[in-house]
Amino acid sequence: MRLNAEHIAYAQDTEALAKFAKALGHPTRMAILKYLKKQSCCFTGDLVDVFPLAQSTVSQHLKELKSAGLIQGEVYPPKIKYCINQENWNKAKTLLQHFFE
Repeated sequence: MRLNAEHIAYAQDTEALAKFAKALGHPTRMAILKYLKKQSCCFTGDLVDVFPLAQSTVSQHLKELKSAGLIQGEVYPPKIKYCINQENWNKAKTLLQHFFE
């Protein structure tokens, strides 16, 4: 079976939606995204001060969000500054909206 451009786009969008949904599948990660959206950017230590979690736990959640492409990190040794990845944030919003229509 040959896949046409429409099928390929559908498959890519479905994979992207699943990746975003998996990252959003934990309440702490959703709270981190909500916090980052309000703050624009912050360092890992800022999140440790806000959430009652160990730094290693916060770092693991940040790793998952970054892996999904919802956030991006910029290294400022010895810290990392995290921000919402606006392009993927908008893509996730669009895909979720289309999914629920």
